[in-house]
Amino acid sequence: MSPPNNQTKYEIVGELARYIAQARGAEVSSVARDAALQCIFDLIAASIVGFSDPGPSSLRQAAKELFRPGHATIWFANQTSSAIGAAWANSSAAAAKDLDDGNRYAAGHPGAAIIPAALATAQEVGATLDQTLTAIVIGYEVAVTVGTARTTYGSSGTWTPFGVVAAVAALRGTSLKAIEQALAIVGESAPNQSFAGGPAPRIPHPEGAAVKEGIPWGVVTGMTAVIMAEAGHTGPRNILDSRRHYVFPDDLRLGESLHICQTYFKPYACCRHIHAPLAALHQVMADHNVKGTDIDAIHVETHAPALRISNKPDPENLVDVQYSIPFDLALSALHGPQMLTPVTEASLSLPGVRELAHKVTLEKNEEFAAAYPETILGRVTLTCADRVLTSAPTPPEGEPLMSWDALRTKFHRATRFALRADRQQEIEAAITALRAGSMQPLLAQLSTAL
Repeated sequence: MSPPNNQTKYEIVGELARYIAQARGAEVSSVARDAALQCIFDLIAASIVGFSDPGPSSLRQAAKELFRPGHATIWFANQTSSAIGAAWANSSAAAAKDLDDGNRYAAGHPGAAIIPAALATAQEVGATLDQTLTAIVIGYEVAVTVGTARTTYGSSGTWTPFGVVAAVAALRGTSLKAIEQALAIVGESAPNQSFAGGPAPRIPHPEGAAVKEGIPWGVVTGMTAVIMAEAGHTGPRNILDSRRHYVFPDDLRLGESLHICQTYFKPYACCRHIHAPLAALHQVMADHNVKGTDIDAIHVETHAPALRISNKPDPENLVDVQYSIPFDLALSALHGPQMLTPVTEASLSLPGVRELAHKVTLEKNEEFAAAYPETILGRVTLTCADRVLTSAPTPPEGEPLMSWDALRTKFHRATRFALRADRQQEIEAAITALRAGSMQPLLAQLSTAL
């Protein structure tokens, strides 16, 4: 017999809380540990690229006024704050340029929220490297589980706070009852993103802005929720049992699915929906020896969510560039894919890009749409005078994960404008030490100004 509608349940919150409490005392597998280390390295690269962006720069300044002093490192700024203040600022740098990792089932970016929160909390409580890596794995598992269960699209800031709660509670040793309440609190307190993350069609398209997907404020709400719950605050623990908003599988298989091992890393600093068309473009240009100046028009076939991003052929700023299939394909075709790692202000005024972007057309491919998110594919057709050249259906690069060599290549390419070669080598050496079990060299690098 079905329970009455007013019956109070909190099965999902309870199951997530029990997983967090049990998993924090267990050793993670070598595969998950290596994935967590890769995610840290990748996010540091993204943070360096985003460090000087106006959004993170303003948050570092605001942190001095909004958060109490503390000993948690604001990365590369020669500045410290409370754990919440540091994680807030660091998550903003990590997410600023859209070079941070993601998960296609949850349709967003767990690392930019979970890793800054975990590292700042680890500094605050004196956690070991193994405890920190375990917390990161737990955070990804919870965040992606919740993000995937949403019945409607939600920007990353709406569901990553669940992973922040998980990672932070694991490191703080939060009680089971308080973990339940923290998950409930954050479910009601996380950013809504009803405009930027709202359903299509979005008229007008949201202006490109530093707030983006709400990840930094999601970090604040997640970390705050843990402290509130530990102090006795409560939330609606049956929030995740609402089938209007979430549909979870009968068996969550928490700890078995290892969502962190399904992370994607981005070779280009733009929305993941653009990466399959980019890969298809590069392949068809290489196969037929096409130069960008040969192209008269580009037709893109893609899955439906790729059509809900702004796709402005005339971006007003770099955030607009991050969400524009036409502009990014034109930029890459005419000036090379290296222009997308990272994207700089110069891209907004490069010759020919806007003109070619206006000649890019987009179409939903029903087969690609039906296959998504299990499979992500893009197909590109180029018109070059009397030649019509069509790519094969092409997946994006960098999923799942990358090899360590590929990550190192990405790191050097992405940070080439921000770091001297000797500093790149120092940070890479710190990552090598991290893989060997020592966190101190990396913490020293993070506390040293760029």
